[in-house]
Amino acid sequence: MAESPMAETRLLVVEDEYLIRMLLEDMLADLGYTVAAAVGSVAEASELAATGDFKAAILDVNVDGQEIFPVADILAQRGLPFVFVTGYGEGSLPPNYRNRPSLQKPFQTDRLKSTLEGLLAATA
Repeated sequence: MAESPMAETRLLVVEDEYLIRMLLEDMLADLGYTVAAAVGSVAEASELAATGDFKAAILDVNVDGQEIFPVADILAQRGLPFVFVTGYGEGSLPPNYRNRPSLQKPFQTDRLKSTLEGLLAATA
């Protein structure tokens, strides 16, 4: 079976809960993606969003009590695609980000796969 054209795509993961971040990294590896960086703070994420070498990002909406939207703004300015991960529902996103893909916690690998494939296909 041929590998998906999405395989080996480098991703930035922003998730403050260590165990969830590890689980997400494992899920991504199982799907054939490469995690370029996985961080747990808005400060680290902001720096990487501005200068990092990756193709897309997965952003937890609430990172240790801080909203991730400044990081999303940086990614949008760079033209890099991203998906939000939230436990609060799509309605919790600001109006300017409600059209962006989001994953509702908890999610399964198949939902992550289809969301990322759609995200990356739309920007290919």
